[in-house]
Amino acid sequence: MSEKPISKYPVPELADLPEDMRETMLAVQEKAGFIPNVFLTLAHRPDEFRAFIAYHDALMLRESGLSKAEREMIVVATSGVNRCQYCAVAHGAILRIHTRNPQIADQVVIHHPTADITDRQKAMLDFSVKLARTPEALSESDYQNLRNHGFSDEDIWDIGAITALFGLSNRMAHLTGMRPNDEFYLMGRTPRAKKS
Repeated sequence: MSEKPISKYPVPELADLPEDMRETMLAVQEKAGFIPNVFLTLAHRPDEFRAFIAYHDALMLRESGLSKAEREMIVVATSGVNRCQYCAVAHGAILRIHTRNPQIADQVVIHHPTADITDRQKAMLDFSVKLARTPEALSESDYQNLRNHGFSDEDIWDIGAITALFGLSNRMAHLTGMRPNDEFYLMGRTPRAKKS
């Protein structure tokens, strides 16, 4: 863990947290090997932490027409245009792991139209980036373009809701000066061997 502060705001000690929050963080630590700094930073306000995690899980873990990798692509692309280092780095790591592609997150965060992704995924990211940066410019043709690429209206809701949630997350990361965990930078950089 870095010695530099992870937030401009006080970060509570794990032992001082309410039991439900501590259990959530320890479960993540067991799976990932560390507690992402977003959990520790948002724990400054327990009710908001719980609301954020509940909405995150409702969107990112639900059955959907979007794959887990596609959901992470939305986070990475919109975090890139919002200049959110924490979310781009953390979710870039998750995207690399889901795709088993060490280049994909860097491509998507910098300029998704030239990334090695499908035209369908590019259309999805065109929509999410537009919603993130110029939402007033969305028109029916943007929705129709997604439908033409096989997205249902429920899928479009997912694209928009993920974009919106991470717009909040990006801005909280900026507000708090949230620092990415050092561990994220190396995750998924070396492709895993395929299982036989």
